[in-house]
Amino acid sequence: MAPDPDPASAAAHGSHSQTKLRSLLGGMSIFTMVMTIPQVLAIWVWHQAAGVSVLSWSAYLVSAVLWFWFGLQQHDRNIYLPCVGWMALDGAVILGAVIYR
Repeated sequence: MAPDPDPASAAAHGSHSQTKLRSLLGGMSIFTMVMTIPQVLAIWVWHQAAGVSVLSWSAYLVSAVLWFWFGLQQHDRNIYLPCVGWMALDGAVILGAVIYR
């Protein structure tokens, strides 16, 4: 029979991998927001909103609002702070798509 793993080392490993995951998620959140900026620029600078789905971007906005609310309830800045950026980007796309159709 194998001995039980040391709970202290298991907790430390879990904490380390959770920290790595949080870092990866934070990086991906920034990366995907940066990748959305060209869409915002296309709409607001070049007034090109053809093919932009207000319905899709509205769904993204609702999702960001719900994640923001959840992050606030969990007191988790890693959840709610990126949502502020997403709500701004989603709102900019929606507003621009409505204006420049």
